[in-house]
Amino acid sequence: MVRIKRGNVARKRRKKILNLAKGFCGSHSSLFRVANQQVLKSLLYAYIGRKEKKRMFRQLWITRINGAVRNYGTNYSKFTHSLKVSNILLNRKMLSQLAIIDPSGFSSLVSFKM
Repeated sequence: MVRIKRGNVARKRRKKILNLAKGFCGSHSSLFRVANQQVLKSLLYAYIGRKEKKRMFRQLWITRINGAVRNYGTNYSKFTHSLKVSNILLNRKMLSQLAIIDPSGFSSLVSFKM
């Protein structure tokens, strides 16, 4: 059987992994086997983090809205229900921004629903 030399292909594959592992501590950035494991783990964490980010921001927006509407004597769940009944279609991000940037506009929104 003929011997196959991998030369360029193997070097490119290893170099790609070691470039992804730049900045990792100790042998995690210099030894291929260890770096490969760490890169796979970090890519998995990055994937999970992208999903968690969405959850965290939604939680933050809800907390901000709840804090803002409690100043007007109601709570988040009653406020969102009344918005839905009134057919006001603003998402949580926009409501949160409105509560922070334009409190007077937000107060008119809260008083409109009551």
